[in-house]
Amino acid sequence: MSRRRTWRSLPVVHQLRQSVGLQRGMLVTGLVLTGVLLLAAVFAPLLAPYGYGQLRDADGAFGAQQPPSGDHLLGTTVGGYDVLSRVIYGSRTAVFVIVVAIVLSIVAGVLLGLVSGYLGGWLDRVLVVVADAVYAFPSLLLAIVAAIVISGGQSSLVGGVLAAAISITVVFIPQYFRVVRAETVRIKSEAFVESARVVGTGTWRIMTRHVLRNATRSLPLIVTLNASEAILTLAGLGFLGFGIQPTAAAEWGFDLNRSISDVTSGIWWTSIFPGAAIVLTVLGLTLVGESLNDLADPRLRSRRRAADVPPPADVAVTPGGGLAAGTAAGPEGDLR
Repeated sequence: MSRRRTWRSLPVVHQLRQSVGLQRGMLVTGLVLTGVLLLAAVFAPLLAPYGYGQLRDADGAFGAQQPPSGDHLLGTTVGGYDVLSRVIYGSRTAVFVIVVAIVLSIVAGVLLGLVSGYLGGWLDRVLVVVADAVYAFPSLLLAIVAAIVISGGQSSLVGGVLAAAISITVVFIPQYFRVVRAETVRIKSEAFVESARVVGTGTWRIMTRHVLRNATRSLPLIVTLNASEAILTLAGLGFLGFGIQPTAAAEWGFDLNRSISDVTSGIWWTSIFPGAAIVLTVLGLTLVGESLNDLADPRLRSRRRAADVPPPADVAVTPGGGLAAGTAAGPEGDLR
């Protein structure tokens, strides 16, 4: 029985059981699309017919801009790469960038927000000003500047993928900083924190043991919403030429950039499939994030419970919404 309760209390499963109607459909659709992205990233070598940088096989070179056929189900690009293989391996690049960017931004943003909110003073004022200044910049422009500074114009695997992830991290840090700082300022005045100070608990122990746990409860919602933004920022960097060379890794935005001239020539397959991968991935992550955000709203949960709970069997509801005559009442006047 305890196993069953534990299984049902898992984060995604719990929210899925809470959702109803259209909200459940949105959440399920988002989970399916996100699951396809993860499966493609994990099993890319098994699913892709060729390597992401492969130009020839035993029969010779693939050829540039070949239409979809039995040998190349989605055709080939202007550079002679297999489109299907590039799309599948592009999911691996996307997942890698999302994980690195979110992990780094959470570590830096949570640490800075915790220190700023709890200690206050001049350090808090300086960090808030810096975070607001960074947050005021357009995210894509800031990511471009960070990518240039980090990669130095190189587009290797480390210089491209890691630079893109770190540049996206710079964009996300102020978001986590602001959320954690606001929660820390609120929590540090609670009674249990004051009690910990009275008994002589150290500042660092209070911050990590008492404040941190309560200040980061809303972060999973922000993570799911930021994941879709990370995909768009990565695609924007690649499309503008700050991405990864095809011999280093596969990236959807870079492939879209290379297919611009193909569109005017009637060659549609080099742009449709990378673009569809971006749209479906962003759609899936956005649906998951928005659904979890709605389920975290207590007002929506209370309305759902009110709609799901039927009236008692001996209570008749009139068309105007009132109770019919003869309704039974308990000793205290409550309805039975």
